[in-house]
Amino acid sequence: MSNDYFKKALSDFTLDFASGGAIRAMADKGYSVKEIHERLDFPVPTQRIGEVVWQHYLDTKVILRNAPGTEQSGPSVHYEKVQDAYGRSSFRQMKDEADAEKNGGDREYVPCDFGKKQYQNPKEFERFLAGLSDNDREYILGLPWPLQTVWHVKDERMNRIMKTMNDKK
Repeated sequence: MSNDYFKKALSDFTLDFASGGAIRAMADKGYSVKEIHERLDFPVPTQRIGEVVWQHYLDTKVILRNAPGTEQSGPSVHYEKVQDAYGRSSFRQMKDEADAEKNGGDREYVPCDFGKKQYQNPKEFERFLAGLSDNDREYILGLPWPLQTVWHVKDERMNRIMKTMNDKK
């Protein structure tokens, strides 16, 4: 058990060191998982790239697990070194109230249940994907969508995808 845990941790560290930063940078530029895979110098399975991109989108709040405004993430905390009148050092916990906003901030989100749709009705999902551009199709297929509704930032790509999805109904 602990050996498997160590192997996974080492694998994750190696992936992040070798290409994690490049994967996140390309994801920020809007590349799909397939496009990232083609541009990497270090060989990484597309499934792992999708997992890294997914986690990055969760961390940067491009994708939210819960509806915008419902997750209460408390204020972020940092520690400052302080000295008393006698020169003794200690650390004081400081809260960053500016970062205490609810998840998503002022961004607009759209609900996405691609994982659920793919699982419940694969033929209908394939028909929906057929109406998308190759790049938008690769974007949807490259990410590990969960079997629940998540919220994605309403950007140009999601507008196109949602328009296509609504046209198919």
